[in-house]
Amino acid sequence: MMVQKLRYRKLWGPVSSLETLQPYANTRTFYPVPKEQNGFIYAKIYGGFDKIRSAICDLVAIARLLNATLVIPEIQESLRSKGISTKFNSFSYLYNEEQFIAALSNDVIVVKSLPNDLKEARKKTKFPTVSPQNSAPPNFYLTEVLPKLKRSKVVGLIINHGGCLQSILPESMAEYQRLRCRVAFHALQFRPEIQILGNQIVERLRAFGRPYLAYHPGLVRDTLAFHGCAELFQDVHTELIQYRRKQMIQRRVVHEGLSVDSVARKKNGSCPLMPEEVGLLLRAMGYPPNTTIYLAGAETFGGQRILVPLRAMYANLVDRTFLCSKKELSSLFGPEYPLPSNLPHPPPVKSEKQLIEEWKKAGSRPRPLPPPPARPFYQHEKEGWYGWVAETDKEPDPSPLDLRMQAHRLLWDALDYYVSVEADAFFPGFNNDGSGWPDFSSLVMGHRLYQTASGITYRPDRKTLVELFETNRDNLYHPKRNWTVLVRDHLNQSLGVDGLLVEARLSKPASFLSHPLPECSCRTSKLPDISNPVKGKNGELLYGGEDRCPDWMVHGLAMVSVKATDAKDEEVEEGELPEDDNDLEGDSDSGSRIDARPAEQDDEMDPDD
Repeated sequence: MMVQKLRYRKLWGPVSSLETLQPYANTRTFYPVPKEQNGFIYAKIYGGFDKIRSAICDLVAIARLLNATLVIPEIQESLRSKGISTKFNSFSYLYNEEQFIAALSNDVIVVKSLPNDLKEARKKTKFPTVSPQNSAPPNFYLTEVLPKLKRSKVVGLIINHGGCLQSILPESMAEYQRLRCRVAFHALQFRPEIQILGNQIVERLRAFGRPYLAYHPGLVRDTLAFHGCAELFQDVHTELIQYRRKQMIQRRVVHEGLSVDSVARKKNGSCPLMPEEVGLLLRAMGYPPNTTIYLAGAETFGGQRILVPLRAMYANLVDRTFLCSKKELSSLFGPEYPLPSNLPHPPPVKSEKQLIEEWKKAGSRPRPLPPPPARPFYQHEKEGWYGWVAETDKEPDPSPLDLRMQAHRLLWDALDYYVSVEADAFFPGFNNDGSGWPDFSSLVMGHRLYQTASGITYRPDRKTLVELFETNRDNLYHPKRNWTVLVRDHLNQSLGVDGLLVEARLSKPASFLSHPLPECSCRTSKLPDISNPVKGKNGELLYGGEDRCPDWMVHGLAMVSVKATDAKDEEVEEGELPEDDNDLEGDSDSGSRIDARPAEQDDEMDPDD
């Protein structure tokens, strides 16, 4: 029984070296409530879920820095979609407006819209707009934006790159970092419909009393194109990645050539771990074949086909479409106006009189039969993001359906974000990619680090793992014992302080929310090995030097810990774990497969979806 408990702790936590870290984003110094305001700031945010979340947190800090009233930001990804439900405006499509305003009442004054007179002036473009660069320093806003704000009383910000305020701030601005944490982890609550469905998914994943692991592949077309990972895919997917990379070169987002060595990029850690590789790593760690794995992310480039090897190893690989009915998912976006059909219209039916007249005018007989009509392209061949490849070399502009699907992807990402944060373990396929953009996995890892630092959150070094795979390329499915030990040592090390520091040196300069330590945490006890704070190469704090948690928090955590330990022990006694590595090679018990699909049966899976 002791061996079983030890194995359970290694797979599902907690991580003992991080158990003393607790979330604590409250202010530490004098922090007056805002009174006299310099004016209003409104913002348009472009991009996907991760960019939106990062930009909102930065906007609140900027509003506090400029002593400005913040107008609820406009999420352009939802505004571009025509005919979405009138129940939501741009911000409330994802987040709870009332909670956002109330939670920040002591930090920043937030309003839903500009006053009517200023709203009319904005329509006439009487106010200046600024497009800050990614990770702009605070001095930019104090010297460039603040004078305009004082002069015109309203300034608009156009945000395209996600983060609009640099991640690392001076130590004197630590309160602004804690403000970012209060926004990201407390004020930015999803609207009730998303939270309710997210809770239902978590309950269904734990329906059998077993924990679950969330996995985000990170296979996103833009990211793959930026890093030049096209050769890792086949056929149409390679063409699509290269086409997007060509666009990025033309827009000067990418400063390299179109053709790059994808294998070299993979060895350098600049390309994602493929689902098959993640499955092999989880097997090496000792996760049994009946482990429940939740597949997160609105986009998995490559479709279901690329997930086949992982699903062969772990049959309980599920996603939101498996766990929720179509009715439950459609309830998130509410009633929407029907889009105009783009089906080809049939030719008008000719009357008998017209046909006779055409026959008479057709000329001498006998005459050859007309050629058969060209084969039509059916609707199922045109739908999807790749249908244009067969017809043209130029990607068409997004159709109304494409824009609506992009808005829906925000909801799917929000749902998966919620489930990933609540997961018992999390494995990223492609985090901290070096592009400087915020990414889904890094945001989830930062949220988990803040909320439950001791939870199982893997922080793999892709370069190291690719080297390990290269040394064992001929025996991937039957590795030698020493290879398995090396993989376990690396991934177990990534869970603790050493892995946290390696990740922090890479991720914190790009996104503070991916590593909100030590500013937004406290310790229940002081440990001798962290008396000296660990700093990065530019002097930024990475770990250690946290304040001691308040007494009320320490006493409350002690009571909760005793109850949680007793509950965990009961779960381990009832749960099933393999006794040795040989069990991992056997097939999973058919009775252990998760079966949480609602009564409604979905259509047959398309391998190209």
